[in-house]
Amino acid sequence: MPRKSTVSTPGRSLVTRRAVVDIVRAATLGSYGVVSLTGGGPLGWLAERLGLAPRGINVDLQDDLTIELDLVVGHGLPIAEVARQVDSAVRYAIRQALGRDVDRLTIHVGGLRVVPFETVDSRPAARAGGKDAIAPDDLAASGTDVA
Repeated sequence: MPRKSTVSTPGRSLVTRRAVVDIVRAATLGSYGVVSLTGGGPLGWLAERLGLAPRGINVDLQDDLTIELDLVVGHGLPIAEVARQVDSAVRYAIRQALGRDVDRLTIHVGGLRVVPFETVDSRPAARAGGKDAIAPDDLAASGTDVA
């Protein structure tokens, strides 16, 4: 029976810029507080649609791995904390996927956006004002500490 070799052979792997952009985009948009990526204006949007350049993400693979992000953050959220979350998520995703660290990561917050959300309780009793409806002071009366 042939014996398996346990000696590793050094080699190289190539990663395309597009692959790095996809990793960065997924990590960024999955971060708390990020509403969208922005940048480039109408020309940036058109270039992204044509597959030429990503909107809001600039990756440079020349000498060092340099990433620049342009974000829109949810209104009312702590911008510094959102930026820290994005920084951590992007660095972790790149380290896991490529096995190397990001040399430079720059995050620009290009705007704030109010994110609409549903505030109406959809339960029939709550809408009808029935006995199971939640009153405004129910949480305070429950004795639960809220931070």
